[in-house]
Amino acid sequence: MDWLTDNKIPVGKAASAVFEWVRDNGEVLLEAFSDVMEALIDAILWLFQTPNPLIVVAVFVAATFWLQRSWKICAFVLLGFLFIINQGYWEETTESLTLVLSSCMMCMAIGVPIGIAAAHRPRLYTYLRPVLDLMQTLPTFVYLIPAIVFFGIGMVPGLIATVIFVLPAPIRLTYLGVSSTPQSLLEAARAFGATGRQTLFKVELPYAVPQIMAGLNQTIMLSLSMVVVAALVGADGLGVPVVRALNQVNTSLGFESGLVIVVVAIMLDRILNMGTRR
Repeated sequence: MDWLTDNKIPVGKAASAVFEWVRDNGEVLLEAFSDVMEALIDAILWLFQTPNPLIVVAVFVAATFWLQRSWKICAFVLLGFLFIINQGYWEETTESLTLVLSSCMMCMAIGVPIGIAAAHRPRLYTYLRPVLDLMQTLPTFVYLIPAIVFFGIGMVPGLIATVIFVLPAPIRLTYLGVSSTPQSLLEAARAFGATGRQTLFKVELPYAVPQIMAGLNQTIMLSLSMVVVAALVGADGLGVPVVRALNQVNTSLGFESGLVIVVVAIMLDRILNMGTRR
């Protein structure tokens, strides 16, 4: 077996060479992209942290009622946020929500158009499938290495790693929703003289809305699951106390911060679960 191991395929060296080439030749673009992402993160943080926390909570409760029309879910969201404030994790929660919201905006802006294009071009989806499988199965810690190489430490590399990990979800679910549009609807639209653009916006996308919303829900949940991983590269949020608790073997701090993450995840799921609306 020595002959096989002695002729090792240089996968790692090739990846390192690609990353170094991108870093050296794309420095201007990487810095510009980093500045844009930092500006987006700062703007969302300002919206969350400048007003009184109770005002932000009231906005979330109002949005919940507008989406769900359920006073029970509104009461749960209110109690959840009050619990977070009571535990002293409001600042960390807003930082995690900023990371989640930023990653959702990027993932949906990129994933939905790609999913639509893949649904209309089956060969494109054939090429995309192994890439999406790789993005979803590659250990999340691996994403942190190029993120640090390109952007240093802070919120931006945490955001980039989160986007790479989460992006396959909106692509796959958008593709599923658009490609499953019944042929009878498409034939009826064509019979009435609908153009390709009209068919997309008036037939395919309305039919795919449940799947696209499911993709949004999955994007948020997966983004929230990355907060601890993002904390390892300097991203602020609820992952920081979890990492600190792990380093200090602090059971109290770990359970506190972990329970807050669970509460945030359940609240976001209930807010965006369109299936519960009456």
